[in-house]
Formats: sequence, C-alpha cells, structure tokens
Amino acid sequence: MSAPQPHPGPHGPLWLFFNPIGRISREPYWLAFGLVWALFAIPLSIWLQTLDFDAGVTQVDLADFVDSNPLMPFMLLALQWVELALVIKRLQDRGLTGFLAILVFVPLFNILFIIALGFLPGTPGPNAYGPGPNSRWQRPT
Repeated sequence: MSAPQPHPGPHGPLWLFFNPIGRISREPYWLAFGLVWALFAIPLSIWLQTLDFDAGVTQVDLADFVDSNPLMPFMLLALQWVELALVIKRLQDRGLTGFLAILVFVPLFNILFIIALGFLPGTPGPNAYGPGPNSRWQRPT
C-alpha cells in the first residue's frame, strides 16, 4: 500500500463546516465559530424582541426559545454538527483523536474546551490526520 497523499481538491465552506475529516488551524477555527455564532444570534435577537419584558416576564427558558420557531430544533441540530466538525478538525490538528470532541457535551467545561482549542497551536507538518493545517489526506484509490 502506498503512502497517503494530500487531497488536491479545494477546501470550501462545505468541508469546513460539515466534514469532520482533516485539520484546521486556529484562524479558520475562530472565523468559522464567529460566523456560526453570528448567524445563530439573528434568530436569538428576533426572539428576544418578541418578548414583552414590560408585561412582567420573569422567567425565560430554552423550551420557549425552541417553541418560538418550528425550524429552531433543526437549526440547533445543525449548529451542534458544525461545532463538532470544527472541534474534531481542531483536535486532529493538535494530533489528538476526534473522539475527545465528546467533551463538547459536558456543561460548562465545553466553553473552556472550545476556547482552549482555539488558543493551543497545532502540530507543525504532517500528522496522522492530514499533511498540514487546513488539509486532509486523499482517499486511497
């Protein structure tokens, strides 16, 4: 069997946001997270504007937010998938297994985990998950 070759194709937004295979460096990681959270802030701000705080709203919970729009559960699912794909690729850039991305589901720790991944440098050069940052191996033919 021959040695794996770098993937020659372009790495577009679909690969960045939805494919957990490969490596990404810190800059695209932060930019992708910024874009995702900015897009998620739009329905959040629209929902907050519909609340009438002058009428005495005392408690707001996640169920109210999800019930505010029938597409919200699908958006939350897509947001979670994108987060996992980004975290897995960032872990692989550090030379770690993508299975550690399960830590994204641990409350409170997940925020620290995502931030720490954005500040820790990746491994220089090729590793088991790709030939370099922002890359992936080509599937053998």
